[in-house]
Amino acid sequence: MTTDTAPPPPPPADVLRDDLLDAARRGDADAIDDVLSSLSVSDQAFALAHLDADDVPVVVAAMDADDAADVIENLPEPQAAGIVAALSPSDAAAILMEMPSDDRADVVGDLSDADAAAILRELPRSDAAEIRELAAYADDVAGGLMNRELIRVRHDIPIHRAVDVIRGSIERLHDTDVRYAYVVDDDDRLIGVLPMHNLLLVRRDAVVRDVMIADPLSVRDDAPLAELVDLFDSHAFLGVPVVDAAGRLVGVVHRESVDYESERAAENDYLKSQGIVGEELRTMPLMLRARRRLSWLSVNVLLNFGAAAVIALFQDTLQSVIALAVFLPIISDMSGCSGNQAVAVSMRELSLGLIRPTDALRVWLQEVSVGAINGAVLGGLVAIAAVVFDGNPYLGLVVGVALMLNTIVAVSIGGTVPLLVKRMGFDPAIASGPLLTTVTDMCGFFLVLGTATLMLDRLV
Repeated sequence: MTTDTAPPPPPPADVLRDDLLDAARRGDADAIDDVLSSLSVSDQAFALAHLDADDVPVVVAAMDADDAADVIENLPEPQAAGIVAALSPSDAAAILMEMPSDDRADVVGDLSDADAAAILRELPRSDAAEIRELAAYADDVAGGLMNRELIRVRHDIPIHRAVDVIRGSIERLHDTDVRYAYVVDDDDRLIGVLPMHNLLLVRRDAVVRDVMIADPLSVRDDAPLAELVDLFDSHAFLGVPVVDAAGRLVGVVHRESVDYESERAAENDYLKSQGIVGEELRTMPLMLRARRRLSWLSVNVLLNFGAAAVIALFQDTLQSVIALAVFLPIISDMSGCSGNQAVAVSMRELSLGLIRPTDALRVWLQEVSVGAINGAVLGGLVAIAAVVFDGNPYLGLVVGVALMLNTIVAVSIGGTVPLLVKRMGFDPAIASGPLLTTVTDMCGFFLVLGTATLMLDRLV
């Protein structure tokens, strides 16, 4: 009888670091590969992240270029770019040549101009030009997600020559799931696709255009991420050809690349809403990380003076009814949570193309309805808690009404501010959070303390 046992935990960071360094200093690429291949992708990133900055290039440079490329491809992009930048230009160029074209462009796009130029000078001219072309695309359009690993055949060649072209591409595309050849005309414009299984069912002297699927679905190289997500949601394709404005075939974008970028975009929007501007890893330089965070926190400090000013304005009321101090943070927090829900829905619908900045009024009306219902329920619960806490029903009335009204304010801001900020040309993920927090705090404090001031004789 056998029993299942849990896999052993990964070795501690110091053991991994020492093993990698020992192997690198001996120049033993096989030993380095043994350490890394025994780890999952996440543990490989963990191991490299716990090396000293000066030791990373020692380890990576001692690896075979192909093995190093496999490891770097699976790292977060900022970490991958940091490792490549730490290598000598010749070592970095050798590793880039083993990577798919889209991954090469992503890494080079994250490098400083000086590092990128030094590495590209070490590459063949045609490869360097291709990387520059791909790196020039934004990350969230088809051109920035596509790769160049595809099979291109002319429309007028016989099938037996098309088979020769495909066989000649096997070595170049051995890591790629290729199911189609893409058919182009004399001007390199996409006019059809040739499924591989079609080659088994036709005469060898047939011409490609006679057996291809004409007028294939394709996307422009400037197609946005939302359009790509919608396309792959609507079709069971693994990849779609990408064409430029003239209809020329420039690459192919794969479903997995679109899924990855969609998840990354959602993650980045969340990080921006929390004040993390740009991807951050703790392996990055200390001052860079501190500067990025401070740029957001400093704005929040200034905005929060407004909320403090409201409290200062009503400090006599607060001193007279000290029980109000118990409920101020509750009202602020609950309203903020309701507002953040509205922000999340608006950000998602913006990313999916379901709403536009011009829909602010319609979105506001929809959010007010939800806010009124939720505000009434939450206000009632807080009112009951206030009566139980203090025994004064008027205190319950004050905090309950304040929470209900502030919830409506919060969802109104959370639902519409991302659209208005987007319309002004700013990033809604960065601006929505501080504005929502500050305004809901100010309104909540004002509603509670202002109403309490009007009813002060019944609360004291």
